[in-house]
Amino acid sequence: MKTLQPPMRCDTTQRQRVIAASRVLGVPRDYATRYRLRAVREPRVLTCIGIDIHGREQWLAPPAARAWARMQQAAAREGVVLDIVSAFRSASHQLLILERKLERGQSIDEILRVSAAPGYSEHHSGRVVDITTPGFAALEEEFERSTAFDWLQRDASRFGFSLSYPRGNRHGIAYEPWHWCWRPR
Repeated sequence: MKTLQPPMRCDTTQRQRVIAASRVLGVPRDYATRYRLRAVREPRVLTCIGIDIHGREQWLAPPAARAWARMQQAAAREGVVLDIVSAFRSASHQLLILERKLERGQSIDEILRVSAAPGYSEHHSGRVVDITTPGFAALEEEFERSTAFDWLQRDASRFGFSLSYPRGNRHGIAYEPWHWCWRPR
């Protein structure tokens, strides 16, 4: 039997190093104030929530993992499939994403409109799931036209999940109908 190994996480010192490295890459010093975001602490413990659409293990903090399982099962009972695109990401992993996007020629402003800067992503909290459903492209606005999105709009709050980045959100981050965060009650 394969032993699941949770992904590496950043402690406070590592997170500070990642934030400093992202500044060197162009993330503005006033990023947190400008986007109304706080640095996000990573959980000490993660629980595997299954395999994503790309065949990778995905992880959440234990309470969020339990809520995700209940929500996914409830949706399935109503014939709605909620597939995982991604969940926990460390600040170090977010830095790699930033670096790859810069290497592909995207500007820092373009990147920060669609992705939180390393150290500030809700994914670091272990409480976020990016969701898709069969027949819809992952991480695309078209997800809002799915029965899965309709179900989430109606029922996700029963499980503690809410849409983090609706249209016109206060953070100035692009609309992400697939990005749902579990918030303890």
